[in-house]
Amino acid sequence: MARMTNRAAAFRALHTAADPLVLVNAWDAASARIVAASGAPAVATTSAGVAWTLGAPDGDTLPREQALEHLARIVRAVPGELPVTADIESGFGATPADVAETIRGVLAAGAVGVNIEDTARANNEAGLRDVAGQQARIAAARAAADDAGVDLYINARVDTYFRGRPEETVERAEAYLAAGATGIFVPGVADPATIGALAKAIPAPLNVLAQPGTPTVAELAALGVARVSLGSWIAEAAYALARKAAREAYTAGTYTSLADSYDFGELNELMG
Repeated sequence: MARMTNRAAAFRALHTAADPLVLVNAWDAASARIVAASGAPAVATTSAGVAWTLGAPDGDTLPREQALEHLARIVRAVPGELPVTADIESGFGATPADVAETIRGVLAAGAVGVNIEDTARANNEAGLRDVAGQQARIAAARAAADDAGVDLYINARVDTYFRGRPEETVERAEAYLAAGATGIFVPGVADPATIGALAKAIPAPLNVLAQPGTPTVAELAALGVARVSLGSWIAEAAYALARKAAREAYTAGTYTSLADSYDFGELNELMG
């Protein structure tokens, strides 16, 4: 338990606006090793990448047990005491008690942080949970972590920009922090003025999702952002290369897409 406590404290300390934590999200053991070997101070998972790896679509479709088994594999692949934080979508369960059970599994797998979103999905539709309901889920997550003696970093994802309700962002952030969240993740925003305003208004470390067109890490630091995540973009790029190589081989009969591949020996040694 002391190791988990130390990892949790180390992970929390990485969240500073002066020097934002940059997370290049991994989706399997190999990508986690590669990210770690590239100098990452921590490793984060992407729920979309994990789901795709396991042959499922993103969006609360994975069974909890399957997701946690995969998470444990990723944690084992990360060297030393590098902290791992897991994207658990909306918590892998319908009730706060289900979320608490997920958190116990996350801790058993060895992760010291989670992302939990306030999107609810039902009947092929997605919308925002009511604030009180999401507070109950976050509170259950915090209580489960406290019972385990781990200061779990709960990164509450506020999906207001995805759902066309940006005016609710700060109110929801404050409510989630009151329920036990540690930091706030607001994906879907790239405008510098908006990001800066959110960083000033939200009394906790702000996490944004980086993508083409997002301000640089240095620019985000100047705006007050404490955490920058690449989300599923790396996984998407990897799968795009697989598609490009397959189409080239099956149409032109050539292999130029493979020119910049990872050296086999180097990659194999990294997995050893």
